[in-house]
Amino acid sequence: QKYGYYHCKACNIRWESAYVWCVQGTNKVYFRQFCRTCQKSYNPYRVEDITCQSCKQTRCTCPVKMRHVDPKRPHRQDLCGRCKGKRLSCDSTFSFKYII
Repeated sequence: QKYGYYHCKACNIRWESAYVWCVQGTNKVYFRQFCRTCQKSYNPYRVEDITCQSCKQTRCTCPVKMRHVDPKRPHRQDLCGRCKGKRLSCDSTFSFKYII
């Protein structure tokens, strides 16, 4: 799981997502995400590891984990290529086999 930056060329909307699924050890994206306005699907134009903003580590032991991910923000299952139309959402399952 990585963090991605998206840009819809059709309606010029930009968004970010902490639900970018890549081939392990690479930035090759498995699933596209859909623009909320025009419903066209896109790969991110930039992908990075989800890191702590304090120590810059992916997995850290900081008492307050400052990440550029808001855990209270709901996952838009209707715009996610991985879980769109599926019963389970990316944020509730971590294994690919459970959402096929």
